[in-house]
Amino acid sequence: MAHYAFIDDSGIVTEVITGKNEDEATPEGFDSWEAYYLTKRPDADACKRTSYNTLGNVHSDGGTAFRGNFAGIGFSYDADNDVFYAPRPYSSWSLDSNWIWQPPISYPGGPEGDGNVYIWDEDVYQADSSDPKTAGWVSA
Repeated sequence: MAHYAFIDDSGIVTEVITGKNEDEATPEGFDSWEAYYLTKRPDADACKRTSYNTLGNVHSDGGTAFRGNFAGIGFSYDADNDVFYAPRPYSSWSLDSNWIWQPPISYPGGPEGDGNVYIWDEDVYQADSSDPKTAGWVSA
């Protein structure tokens, strides 16, 4: 089974459905399942297939990554790069080359953490007057 995302005229995903695999024959008059499903949502601007197995531009089964990330409601679709990415969680975070939002300061203790739980506090980050800033993660 394949999944398809409906996208509004602002490039935001409004719905994701399960549909036919792209290798199955399309109905007469359609060259793709994307084109067919788009007719089912006349208010959508586009319909794009999305891969349930793609996250951070990596395919979980070792296959070929497809469109950056599996689309979700509220995700953005970047037509120039043909990728989906999640909404920005905080104004200070930036999108990396794998279409994942990254904080301006690394998680404490490195990728594996230090055994403690931290949450991002945008107010703490914005209030930090250090150069470079060093605050943002707070103990949960």
